[in-house]
Amino acid sequence: MKTPLDKAFISFRIGTPQWMPPKRFQELLQLFEKYRGITDELALFSSITHAPLSLPDAGERAKLVHTRMAAARRLGCRAGINVLATIGQTEENLAHSLSGNFTPLTDSQGKLAGGAFCPNDERVRDYVRQLYQLMAGAEPDFIWIDDDIRLFGHAPVIETCFCDNCLDLFRQECGRRYTRDALRVAFTEGTNEQKLTVRRAWLQHNRNTIAKLLQLIEETVHALKPGLPLGFMSGERYYEGYDFDRWAKTLAGPGKAPVLWRPGGSFYQDDCLRDLLGKSHAVGRQASLLPECVVSIQSEIENFPYQRLQKSKHATTLEAAAHIAAGSTGAAFNVLSLDDEPLDEYEPLLEQIHQARPFLDLLARELGRIPPRGIHTGWHKDSFAVTNLDQGSWFDPEFWRMMGEYAKEVFELGLPVAYAPAGALVTLLTGAAPLAMGKAELLKVLSTGAYLDAQALQRLNQMGYGHLTGFEIECWLPADTLEEFTGDPLNGAFAGRQRDGRQAFWKCPAAILKPQSASVRTLARAVNYAGAETGACCMGLFENELSGRICVAGYYPWLFLQNLSKSSQIKTVMRWLAKDTLPVYVESFHKINLWVREPEPGRLAVVILNSCLDPAENVALMLRTNVEEVNVFDMQCGETRVCCTGRNGTYGCFVLPSISPWNMRLVVGGAPCGFFFPNHSS
Repeated sequence: MKTPLDKAFISFRIGTPQWMPPKRFQELLQLFEKYRGITDELALFSSITHAPLSLPDAGERAKLVHTRMAAARRLGCRAGINVLATIGQTEENLAHSLSGNFTPLTDSQGKLAGGAFCPNDERVRDYVRQLYQLMAGAEPDFIWIDDDIRLFGHAPVIETCFCDNCLDLFRQECGRRYTRDALRVAFTEGTNEQKLTVRRAWLQHNRNTIAKLLQLIEETVHALKPGLPLGFMSGERYYEGYDFDRWAKTLAGPGKAPVLWRPGGSFYQDDCLRDLLGKSHAVGRQASLLPECVVSIQSEIENFPYQRLQKSKHATTLEAAAHIAAGSTGAAFNVLSLDDEPLDEYEPLLEQIHQARPFLDLLARELGRIPPRGIHTGWHKDSFAVTNLDQGSWFDPEFWRMMGEYAKEVFELGLPVAYAPAGALVTLLTGAAPLAMGKAELLKVLSTGAYLDAQALQRLNQMGYGHLTGFEIECWLPADTLEEFTGDPLNGAFAGRQRDGRQAFWKCPAAILKPQSASVRTLARAVNYAGAETGACCMGLFENELSGRICVAGYYPWLFLQNLSKSSQIKTVMRWLAKDTLPVYVESFHKINLWVREPEPGRLAVVILNSCLDPAENVALMLRTNVEEVNVFDMQCGETRVCCTGRNGTYGCFVLPSISPWNMRLVVGGAPCGFFFPNHSS
């Protein structure tokens, strides 16, 4: 039987200094009673430090948390355990943490982690079995597994695990024995095909390592407590192979127990609000891989180390809303004090979250688990395999942004983002990204709409898809190059406008494109500072034999897109690439992020975020709909009805009321409908 998603899933994660001391815990419960309804769940941390607990300490915590959870349930919410460290995260409090004959996580140079252990070590697995037996025996309503279950980033080591046991397992999986040194060489030397073969095999090894550990936890917990919900906290897990769909099914087990998910990322203070959007996109990518049966997706809202002034009340609640817009169905707030102290200074934050709860519920009801549709960055489970393919170490972080973050300016222009290929109406490809995809995936991209930088064009042509791209690289201009718009109709009134990426400051060679078909269209040419032409085409369009539409951008394809002429051109190009199937875009000149769902034909739900410190006045929202009016909700759930002011082809124009800086609106148009999901009870 299916039940409706009628509200957001909201939880609070409570540190040991707040739940272990009796007096402090009673004050905590009184505060949540005052703001009753603010949360559905309280997750009590097993520890406050990030190395694993010893089993005796874990046993004592389990006895105490049993009584604390019983008291917490009297608030009318569920109560469970957040296991902070299963294999360990970093070197912290080592003198009072797990020690013994356990294999440390080991990097590719042989360096050892001091506070984290290899999940393939049978002694570690036996520890994990006993740890989760203790936690399940405490009678929790759920158990959360924290994000230390990963293989990347266990300071002071980064990439893991290259211990002797893991190398032996890899030999069994791939049929070849490597030493650490030999494997490191195989990652970075040889032909691209040779490097990709061993890299892909290593990613699959990492996927298997995580899956085996989660299977151990599932079997341990469900042997004692069949059907107990298990939750997993993730981040961007490219190195681990991003196998979330498989891992979620592993945690459900044969009994198909409910699985919870907590997608996360780094946004701990609001001094750079743009990072909030980067985290939302990361949350969207993580949520996009989860099976439909995973309904409770509580984005991590973390203000670590919980200094009250480091993130404002508004940014905290806006973050939760933005992550729901991107694909979560709720939020897990980890925002309270790290110390045994009164929560007076945190009460205004709780009051703000309490006030924001109706809007979070509204977003969850309207968006549910329906995937966003729009423009996809081409990220892939194998994206990590193709990074730094031509130079340097595989693990050099300089190139990692190419996996998902490179296109953030595109999405600040008022264009809709998609996080899964199924929702892609246009696909953006950069650098070596095509090499991560299979033939069928690439043909699908090239038969719909694709926006390519010059490096992606080169890769595609080398792979034999030149007849579908329309261009080759004629030459590269490393200095003193400007882009000048041509008189092509897509440029409209901006013909002759120039854009200067200032190559002397931001190094980005300009690619001059050589058309391979008489039917290509030139959108921009290259000129120098004297105004002389230095390249006849640096941006062009092509429609191929598969009816796919291609745009190749050879001049600063991802940077400096935010003046009027370029932002207008990009939006026109994206609409052309999508053949007028984009559900929504912002026609006016504003810095806007947006996400759209189409629950059913004729109905749109659009979340709009003014990502600028100026008010957004007269935002012209173009909706691909026949409706004549829409309802606009502000973050206090105030409702305004807005009528269509005109039409442009299949799009209606709706001019929205003013949106204050870093504020959000929900726009709903079309006939109402219900959203139904399996395995959820409110």
